[in-house]
Amino acid sequence: MGGPTAVAGFQRSLGDWFRAEAKDYPWRRTRDPYAILVSELMLQQTQIATVLGRGYYDRWLRAFPDWSTLAAAEEEAVLKLWEGLGYYNRARNLHRAAKIITEEYRGHFPDDPATALSLPGVGRYTVGAVLSFAYGQAVPLVDGNVGRVLARVLALEEAINSPGGLKILWDWAEALLDREDPATHNSALMELGQRICRPGKPDCPSCPVRGHCLADHGGLAETLPVKTKPAAITKRVEHVILAERSGEIYLCQESGSRRRGLWRLPEISAEEAADLTEMLRFDYTITRYRVTLLVHAPSPLWRPARSSSEGGAWFPFRASAPLPPLGAPYRRALDLYGNLRDGLDLKA
Repeated sequence: MGGPTAVAGFQRSLGDWFRAEAKDYPWRRTRDPYAILVSELMLQQTQIATVLGRGYYDRWLRAFPDWSTLAAAEEEAVLKLWEGLGYYNRARNLHRAAKIITEEYRGHFPDDPATALSLPGVGRYTVGAVLSFAYGQAVPLVDGNVGRVLARVLALEEAINSPGGLKILWDWAEALLDREDPATHNSALMELGQRICRPGKPDCPSCPVRGHCLADHGGLAETLPVKTKPAAITKRVEHVILAERSGEIYLCQESGSRRRGLWRLPEISAEEAADLTEMLRFDYTITRYRVTLLVHAPSPLWRPARSSSEGGAWFPFRASAPLPPLGAPYRRALDLYGNLRDGLDLKA
């Protein structure tokens, strides 16, 4: 990019654009590290439109307004409020972090980067976000949006998701950081990637730092950033039972540490499902798997004790009695079933 004069021009152009054009998000109206951390963890793997449009952020802060309230909550209540956002370890880590901050740091998010990095679920990007947005510390950050902006501005030829490419991006983020106003600078980089320097075809004519962009000068904007090829998608089929009796639905507890505390529809084998009525089906994606979920009505002789799932219970299936926290596919299945139930004879 050149010397200090060019860097200062980049910072000035970026900051002026953001101050004039920034979106108004609730986490930008606060310096509270708790509210900022909540937003950052919710926004990992999740779009802003989901977090705000479906009310997750506001509901969370109403239920758990501070570290101590969250620390004192039961895990089931935490997971229930997170239901629908997926990647439930984000909620568990936030819960654990609240306990540590309450018990070990007297309710104060650590302002030392190394200490903050030791908290569960808090990585290098999250440290940069909380410390710059809440405390105004000159700490850089790199997420997907920032990485794409920097890769184009500086015409990075290495894959941005490779160890070498990531190191270069973090070095550049540090070198370009506006140390007088790191919160504005970091927010501006993120928003530039969200709104203008988008994947595929960026809106280069609207870019406030176009004059500093090597990719635009070289006609490379649509070919950058470079990424290593993702793992192939594996297709799977999942069969589940949806049993209802007297207005109650049968659910089982999930297994495995990543799904601890969640519930699901009981799974059956393809052989068990062969003679059952298929009620509905849809696809969902989890990590590198594309799963077709087939939901079956149970046979007249089916009983929970004969299911391969364990740790199950019957739950009221009505609006006034909320179900326990469910994985997103099973919540969707129950929502679809609820819409269909009045017109179909599907009861066990």
